[in-house]
Amino acid sequence: MSIIEAQAPLHEAHRDNHTHRDVNGGWLRPAVFGAMDGLVSNLALMTGVAGGAVSSQTIVVTGLAGLAAGAFSMAAGEYTSVASQRELVQAELDVERRQLRKHPIDEMEELAALYVSRGVEPALAREVAMQLSRDPEQALEIHAREELGIDPDDLPSPAVAAVSSFASFALGALLPLLPYLLGATALWPAVLLALLGLFGCGALVARVTARGWWFSGLRQLLLGGAAAAVTYGLGMAFGAVV
Repeated sequence: MSIIEAQAPLHEAHRDNHTHRDVNGGWLRPAVFGAMDGLVSNLALMTGVAGGAVSSQTIVVTGLAGLAAGAFSMAAGEYTSVASQRELVQAELDVERRQLRKHPIDEMEELAALYVSRGVEPALAREVAMQLSRDPEQALEIHAREELGIDPDDLPSPAVAAVSSFASFALGALLPLLPYLLGATALWPAVLLALLGLFGCGALVARVTARGWWFSGLRQLLLGGAAAAVTYGLGMAFGAVV
């Protein structure tokens, strides 16, 4: 008893500290990367047009057009992608459901063999497979996870993916536009605000990576700044020719 009591604090400490980051990114990854995409693409678009020595009104119209086009494109692409993925998963689940209904013994043996391959004793693996196969829906869920690597109860929503992509892209694309919408007539406030936003997005990415926030922020700032510089130079060159 004393040994158990002595080890209890260690177990509690392990339980309290044995946590992991969300390696899939959850909502944070698509939101941050959507905003970052909007920031970089609209900043590059606006600086490219500004390099052609056009009026601030033209830059604003260009930025608004880039925001709308990019946001709708992202939303449509995400909806189509996630919907297609969901339909494929549903089709595979239907195949597995039919197999469970037509060949329940074979499917049970297949599950038992899977557990044996992972080190479970054959008798125990068969007993576990038999118990899990009693409920058809539970059996389907287990086969889906083991064979397909998916959770039937946690499939992504195309509508949620589309709306979140639209909103995050629009928010990022709006940032370089804000100084112009608030009355600025020069390009540098928009570039400064966008670069700060890029650094902030990069720092947030550090929450789903093993890098430090300063490294991720600086890397994104440099990449976004390089894109803006290149498009500005191209705008100047094309503007001079035109």
